[in-house]
Amino acid sequence: SAIRGLTVAVIFTILALSGCGLTAPRGNEGYADLESLGMTDTDRVLSLSIGPALLGFAARHVDDEPETRALLNSLDGVRIRVYEIDGDATRVAARIDAMSTNLQEDGWEPVLLVREDDETVHMLLRMTGEQVAGMTVLVSDGDAEAVVVNLMGEIEPRQFGEVMLALDVDAPGVRNVVVVPAGDS
Repeated sequence: SAIRGLTVAVIFTILALSGCGLTAPRGNEGYADLESLGMTDTDRVLSLSIGPALLGFAARHVDDEPETRALLNSLDGVRIRVYEIDGDATRVAARIDAMSTNLQEDGWEPVLLVREDDETVHMLLRMTGEQVAGMTVLVSDGDAEAVVVNLMGEIEPRQFGEVMLALDVDAPGVRNVVVVPAGDS
């Protein structure tokens, strides 16, 4: 009975948190439906879901950086997953490719694909008219780590690196992704 009471309390807490803006909002246009990279081949070492309330809180506490403050205020949610690859890296890379394909079938537009040595980077945008409503980046370094990032809100693709720095995400390969849309060079 104590376990049941604890379970009910945990469920209510999760529901309350998801409704108050602490976690990334599932109903947002920029929310990406992301699958797992495979329990037998990966170990999830970080799973982060931040909603508008926490992003607003973070924006209020960024000292002397108006661009970062504005960027954090423009976001509705951030989801980050970092996986350690401890199994078949080829299967993990195939799952990342499949995840990209599934997102495209769901209306996401691919804007970047990098395949270099064993590394793969996919970047996809969810557009609502002319506005970016979401960005998803899928990264695999080939044999050690895979990273999945989903940003929700009105963002410019070139701001991606700034978001990762502002959130202090230490994910090798992700901070180095810089996107300059065609025509902005």
